[in-house]
Amino acid sequence: MSLAVESIRNELASVVGESRVVSDVAICAGARVDGVTPASVVYPASSEQVAEVLKRASNCGLSVIPFRNGTKLGVGNLPRRYDLALSLKDLNRVWHYEPGDLTVTVEAGMKLGDLQHFVARHRLWLPLDPPGGPRASLGGSLAANASGPLRLRYGTLRDMVLGMKIATTEGKLIKAGGRVVKNVAGYDLSKLLIGSYGTLGVIVEVSFKLFPVPAQSSTVVVSIATLEAAREFRRRLLDSPLTPLRLMLLNDVAGGLVCGAQAPSPPCGSEVQDAARREGVGQGFEIWIEAGGSTRVLERFKREVEQLAASTSTSVEPMDAGQAAANWARVADWGSGLPEMAPESVVVRVQLPIAAGETFVGCALEEAGRHKIQVACFCQAGAGVISLCLLETPGASIDLAFVGELRQIAQRLGGVLVVERCPVELKSRLDVWGPVGDDFEITKKVKAVWDPKGVLAPGRFVGGL
Repeated sequence: MSLAVESIRNELASVVGESRVVSDVAICAGARVDGVTPASVVYPASSEQVAEVLKRASNCGLSVIPFRNGTKLGVGNLPRRYDLALSLKDLNRVWHYEPGDLTVTVEAGMKLGDLQHFVARHRLWLPLDPPGGPRASLGGSLAANASGPLRLRYGTLRDMVLGMKIATTEGKLIKAGGRVVKNVAGYDLSKLLIGSYGTLGVIVEVSFKLFPVPAQSSTVVVSIATLEAAREFRRRLLDSPLTPLRLMLLNDVAGGLVCGAQAPSPPCGSEVQDAARREGVGQGFEIWIEAGGSTRVLERFKREVEQLAASTSTSVEPMDAGQAAANWARVADWGSGLPEMAPESVVVRVQLPIAAGETFVGCALEEAGRHKIQVACFCQAGAGVISLCLLETPGASIDLAFVGELRQIAQRLGGVLVVERCPVELKSRLDVWGPVGDDFEITKKVKAVWDPKGVLAPGRFVGGL
């Protein structure tokens, strides 16, 4: 170990303790990002220590990437530098909990599953189903603004956060918002940090608004023959008085992944007609709808869905209650097994106007058919969010040109496409975020103010910030 490295290690150890600065090769490999391994992992035990570690890292010219369980580490461009992994696993305490006020304040290293278990005793929950599922940390989910199908009913994290505490590279702790539902007016710094992917500051504490758990829930599966029929049904449903908790359009490949298959299989519900398999490069489609409420409410919900689907679907079937919970969990976290099951797969996420969702799916499947690439489609039909898993087939590979074609389709329809996961070789030749927008100059100025030395995740964010 060189004198310079030893000096830096001692500098960090003086903040968190000798045992909390680890340079073991195997442990550092667990924090690897796109093939780049940090020299050390540091484990602060408090918000104050996080701030001080960032300040010392900045003074020493180290680059830092914060993480917890790593469920979001794959999102972003290749790191320009990566010296220090900042683990928040020990920041997992509950500081304030008022079930009567539906508020809770926790540290950002807490896992979503642990929070849900903590508040469940009062029949409360944080209605969030992000990629990573119960393993996802609250801080990582905030940094990525990660959400799943439950956003249809409850909104995204930006709608659930009351306030937060942020550690900066200057060693400061900044408070934004508060811990009550009614808060002071003014610019909301929380919204600036949510979705910044750890490039501005490190979220160390957050106050959430909680919600009552629905009395019961049930899921129905609507088998759809064509994407045009799916569009018509989606319009009718969203225009109706019904308020589903979750709504998801899947093709048969996606259904196979959700149900644990390693190859395409029919969807999890009833069989679809042959006509469905002739559209979308031989794909069939299903719409899953979850509702919450009393037994009478759920019975009426199913009847009204059947009426709405009468002219557009081949069948409307209830999903087994036990299977439904497991299937929705897999839908939210369907990509967790992909690195092992399909290491060369590519995952893209598209945000576009709700009305353009089915059109994009059809164009993407048609393009994939020409390239002989298999696609699993997960479309949050009521939110305008579509995730595509691109799977290589014998004799066909996913290249830069194909990803570019999908991005152009999204842009023509008024949307944006982000590559959330892909092999490092492909990532080295593309910008996962795509072209910068008109607000990029403002984004650069914000980054310069919050992280003037480029300490946090350099090169990983939009425009190489």
